[in-house]
Amino acid sequence: MLFKTEYKNKLVRIFVPIMLSNLISQIQMFIDRIFLGRLDILYMSAVGNATAPLWTTISFVFSLSMGASILISQSVGEKDIEKAKSYAASMIKFHNVLPILLFFFWLFFSPLVFRIMGVSQNVMKLCVTYTRIYSPVFLIIGLWASYSVVFQTSNYTKPLVAYGIIRSVLNIFLDYVLIFGKLGFPRMEIAGAALGTTIAEYIGGFYLMYVIISKRKKFFTNPSLKTIMQAKLAPYFRSIKLGVNTALEDLLWNAGNLCIIRILNTINETAAGIYSMVFTVEILFVVIIGALGNGTLTVTGEATGAKDLKLYRAVVKTAVKWSFLVAAFALIFVSIFPRLTLSLFTTDKAVIEMSVIYIILVAANLFGKSGNIIIGSGIRGYGDTKWMLITQILGTVGVICLSAFFVFVLKFGMLGVFVAVLLDEAVRAVINFIRFLKIKF
Repeated sequence: MLFKTEYKNKLVRIFVPIMLSNLISQIQMFIDRIFLGRLDILYMSAVGNATAPLWTTISFVFSLSMGASILISQSVGEKDIEKAKSYAASMIKFHNVLPILLFFFWLFFSPLVFRIMGVSQNVMKLCVTYTRIYSPVFLIIGLWASYSVVFQTSNYTKPLVAYGIIRSVLNIFLDYVLIFGKLGFPRMEIAGAALGTTIAEYIGGFYLMYVIISKRKKFFTNPSLKTIMQAKLAPYFRSIKLGVNTALEDLLWNAGNLCIIRILNTINETAAGIYSMVFTVEILFVVIIGALGNGTLTVTGEATGAKDLKLYRAVVKTAVKWSFLVAAFALIFVSIFPRLTLSLFTTDKAVIEMSVIYIILVAANLFGKSGNIIIGSGIRGYGDTKWMLITQILGTVGVICLSAFFVFVLKFGMLGVFVAVLLDEAVRAVINFIRFLKIKF
């Protein structure tokens, strides 16, 4: 009983603050899309097309830091805190080069990306406007990703709740003012949404740096400034070598999502908007499961470092049960209130009726997605990031081919895309579960 209480409490201490922070952020994005969707459904298509590749590159940066998170957690399990700090210091010092390059890429080359994605001329200008205004956020992404690892591996994620509240409330306020032109500001519409988000991200980032500096003792994996300045490149390369598999895995998932949007753009201009709308609802629940996955990664990493197979298995199984409860709640809620949920984004009754089946399928998809997130986090915590990359390669190829087959050959339209996504997550969840059962120390 003591064993169960100890690991469950640690899991809760890590994932609950991350969950609340991410959930608050997603609610803010949810409200942003409500603002824009009620102006014009094309704005939903523009935001869907713009944020998909933006978040692909942001996720790549964060996923690269996953290797450091694994190595630091394993070092903590080995009770070698100085080794953990050396990995953290190297990550903080060197994990800023790529985000700066991405800033310049999105500032100058975003039209090329959207042309490749097949974005129509009506939506293209909106996408480019949003992306160029948002691009300065990349200048702080490296530090954000690095210190997220420090928060998580120190088992002290409470400040993330305040961070989420500050940036999200500010973002909602700024979006309302700038999108609709309130309080004497000009009506900027989609440009206002991008500017409000960018300002809020910077203010939130300043708050986190204040917390890190003022509460240094709370973060036992946080290196000193001197340690950061003297950090060597070798620990960073070891982290990246491990993290690159996760980054490529995440990149492949997002690339698959971009290909799906490309397929949807061949159907009509609103298809990507509907896809973006229903998956915005799913993301509200995914952030809860994803935060649980972050906790699973940290605690299984510590269990791996301590060579404690009993703890390792118990953490993953417990997290899977909790994530399935979230998925069940989502499916029940969405099945009972599909039209009410969809009406938050659009007043177009035809679009709402068309989207009912899609939002229910997306909620059902959460069971497979839960398995991949939680079990995948456990496999990564063990140190095997190659396995997850391999299954993602197969999944990405599979979901693109199935989507294309259902849309272009069987003429299922948008329904074919959603069925393909559901099958992909379910099959990979079963495969990853079999791999988890074979793990031994």
